[in-house]
Amino acid sequence: MKYYALLLGVLLFSCNNSPKETPSAKPEIKQVPVPVLNLQEANRLAQLPLHCMDTEYPNRLSQTLGGDVDLKSPKILHPAFYGCFDWHSSVHGHWSLVSLLKQFPDIDHAEAIKEKLLQNMSEANINTEVAYFFGEHNKSYERTYGWAWLLKLSEELHTWDDETARQLEKNLQPLTDLIVGKYIEFLPKLQYPIRVGEHPNTAFGLSFAWDYANTVNNMVLKSTIEQRAKDFYLNDKECPMTWEPSGTDFLSPCLEEAALMKRVLAKDEFKPWLDTFLPRLKEEHFTLEPGIVSDRTDGHLVHLDGVNFSRAWSLNKIAEDLPEYAHLKNIANRHINYSLPSIVDGNYEGGHWLGSFALYALNSTSE
Repeated sequence: MKYYALLLGVLLFSCNNSPKETPSAKPEIKQVPVPVLNLQEANRLAQLPLHCMDTEYPNRLSQTLGGDVDLKSPKILHPAFYGCFDWHSSVHGHWSLVSLLKQFPDIDHAEAIKEKLLQNMSEANINTEVAYFFGEHNKSYERTYGWAWLLKLSEELHTWDDETARQLEKNLQPLTDLIVGKYIEFLPKLQYPIRVGEHPNTAFGLSFAWDYANTVNNMVLKSTIEQRAKDFYLNDKECPMTWEPSGTDFLSPCLEEAALMKRVLAKDEFKPWLDTFLPRLKEEHFTLEPGIVSDRTDGHLVHLDGVNFSRAWSLNKIAEDLPEYAHLKNIANRHINYSLPSIVDGNYEGGHWLGSFALYALNSTSE
């Protein structure tokens, strides 16, 4: 009995005198440089759309053929937006040039760029683009990714205080009106959102359309988007960020959705929604690694440069006017800095479109 009492005493003494555990220190957050869009960078980025806006081939038409009559060259079918490999890339390449001209009037070859924009986006060329959408097999053409970029181009022209912009906006208006009408007609029919990391992503398409509607005060389009966004996403919880990115994503399904809801919800509605949808984002030490690009000559693998830029603009949108999410800006900067040095590398697989993504991401750092 004495033996057991002695053993119990030893155990109690050991427990009481064992080293106390201290909480492990949280790793220090490394601040990365904020990427800057200056005149030098603007001139660098402008080279990408300037190089491809007149490059007709290679070309991906994404066309449904109804017969031999539809077999025409890209430039005949799309005289305004035939370059840069596909229609939507050509559209946002034109957006890039408008955005750069608006921000940097002294950009190299500014007058020549304006003349090129006026030539491509002439009244006659835009009317041909409009006619294409009325083809029997073209009703859903570029839905909704190309539609979104067309409205982003229209918004950029609308907010550019320049004589050239007024002419371009006027020329583009019939196509803008057509796309607005298509959104309003289509969205009530869409029963379920498309939650992928590529072109059909519904949240991305709604975000850019919302921006246009908000800028020009189109209340019908704006209210339609607001209602459908709430229908689709208001009850979403615990988005699986650890599943992202997929191998060829250029959009983040989780972050694009959050950036859309930041637009359509009031702040006091958005914050509790985000706490439920992406609760870890609020953690000061939340981390998110940039998507790794293994081969920039592969047209699909280079999409991951795009996901880095689109993550950045979404994170910056989420953090806008919300101090408790300010740490997300550092993550956004890291994503931009990973991909920005490599996009002007002579590889057409990424060069025909990534300049626009980089520019939109850079624009988001100053908002």
